[in-house]
Amino acid sequence: MNATYEECIQACLECMEACNVCYDACLKEDDLNMMADCIRMDRECSDICAFAVKSMQSGSPFAKQICQLCAEICETCGNECSKHDHEHCQKCAQACFRCAEVCRQMAA
Repeated sequence: MNATYEECIQACLECMEACNVCYDACLKEDDLNMMADCIRMDRECSDICAFAVKSMQSGSPFAKQICQLCAEICETCGNECSKHDHEHCQKCAQACFRCAEVCRQMAA
């Protein structure tokens, strides 16, 4: 595995963790209706990050396409999380934007 794969796998794992933490923390917030889109995107993003890691580790011929889709979902999740002032949302947004950037490089 080249460094790019390693870097991308690492970014995906960090993003997945941030999304899972954010998801769990969002469920404890008072206004769940306000957090609904954030919660939904956290799940979606965590799942695609895990799938992207698996595709890169297993040398999938679709890894680049999966990373491209992962980048789009990460960016959407980051945009949603960044709307909320909670620390877990802000941290998640940063991890999402970083992952989106690395996945785009991977897919290029």
